[in-house]
Amino acid sequence: MDHKRPEFNKNELLEIKNRLARLGMSLVEAQNRNPGENGGSFFDNQLDDLLADIVQKAGSSVGTQAEPLLVGEEKPKPRRVVITGLGTVNPLAHNVEDFWNALKKGQSGITRMTLTDPSNYPTHVAGEVKDWNPKLYMDAKEARRMSRNSQFAVAAARQAIEDARLDVEGDLADDYGVVWGTGNCAYPETEAGARTMIERGGMKLSPFFIPTILPNMAAAQIAMQLGFKGYNTTVITACASSTQSIGEAAEIIKRGDAEVMISGGGEAPISELGLAGFCVMRAMSTGRNDAPTTASRPFDKGRDGFVPAEGASALVLENLDHALARGATIYGEIVGFGATCDAYHLVAPEPSGLGAVRSMRRALHSARLSPRDVNYINAHGTSTDLNDKMETVAVKKVFGDYAYQIPMSSTKSMVGHLLGGSGGVEAVATLMMMKNEMIHPTINYETPDEDLDLDYVPNRARPSKIKVAMSNSFGFGGQNASIIFKEYVASKPE
Repeated sequence: MDHKRPEFNKNELLEIKNRLARLGMSLVEAQNRNPGENGGSFFDNQLDDLLADIVQKAGSSVGTQAEPLLVGEEKPKPRRVVITGLGTVNPLAHNVEDFWNALKKGQSGITRMTLTDPSNYPTHVAGEVKDWNPKLYMDAKEARRMSRNSQFAVAAARQAIEDARLDVEGDLADDYGVVWGTGNCAYPETEAGARTMIERGGMKLSPFFIPTILPNMAAAQIAMQLGFKGYNTTVITACASSTQSIGEAAEIIKRGDAEVMISGGGEAPISELGLAGFCVMRAMSTGRNDAPTTASRPFDKGRDGFVPAEGASALVLENLDHALARGATIYGEIVGFGATCDAYHLVAPEPSGLGAVRSMRRALHSARLSPRDVNYINAHGTSTDLNDKMETVAVKKVFGDYAYQIPMSSTKSMVGHLLGGSGGVEAVATLMMMKNEMIHPTINYETPDEDLDLDYVPNRARPSKIKVAMSNSFGFGGQNASIIFKEYVASKPE
């Protein structure tokens, strides 16, 4: 039986795809089914109505031949996902170029805390975003209706879109989505709302209180400010959030549910509420309040806890064909992703590192790479006793003797720990290292720990060609996420 290939425009194809998805069926599956073949169930009636619409549009019938409805190959080639834009707001800088310049010099963005009075607490230092002015990135009225976390997110996302030279208005916004990572969402605003309710009464709260503190609001604000109308979600897996969000965004593009995704993450935890909560856990650095720039010292024997920080970083992830069609500049390709859970403890990592091991191995497996293909690891490297030990053990288990040959540095030594936003800023740092063929150092590394004996790139940047890089993040609740970036190499013509 001959069948005319249906001709649909992009909006019509998207509508058909969405309607079929709600019925749990792909386009090819729908075509391979005879309308009405299973009787008159509610499902069959719905599907038959949809197929009738397709038939009417195409001026033909949909039969049993495996003729795809979408224009193109019956078995489309696997989608490749590339990074075409970067943006960041963090304790070192308000843009990627200045951030990179500070990283390669080994500068610290840690200072005495100013956003709240730390006098009554054992930790006085933090990585704060200095001289923050949201009006440079958004309307002042809109900014007042956002949390500080959402402001950072919108700023980083806008930078990334501009860097990618992506014309959202000129393309189909339904194919552009957001996956954003955050650990909490609005510590300062939640604290302020509680104080208002206690001191002045609940009816004095702002009508924007709830929309401000909702965990999904950073992703929603990015979408509203930039016009992204496609897939939108928020990943909340503690300190693994941003790395997992990048991996999930890549998977969304690979499976064909988006052409472009904004991903990354952010956090704005600097408040008395956040300070008190982490201090009573005894998780933060307390011994270098008089020398803030030396407080974050991953893998050093004198490490005594993490330094809290704030900010956001965004990546534009793009289907390779889409990127090439518009002549985009490509920073690299996302080729691997793994995520696991220790299922062990609320806050402590599993000592043997098996959850982290499985995460890294899954990322390598999905990338179809061997451990010896990796040239660099961006460590989670929190400057806490337990994490740095666990991470070192886990890397040795995954990479064996080769672990001693892999440079592994911690961005947190310079910016502090952005909690749910840490993976995003580390992804930007990793891609800039790949671009500039230079590995940034782990600063404040003074006294080696006999149990931690890998190459942590101490104190000075190192020239190095990076073809494959892994970035790791591990969070409370035993959350683990690993992503692998690869130097972009064009496919050879078939």
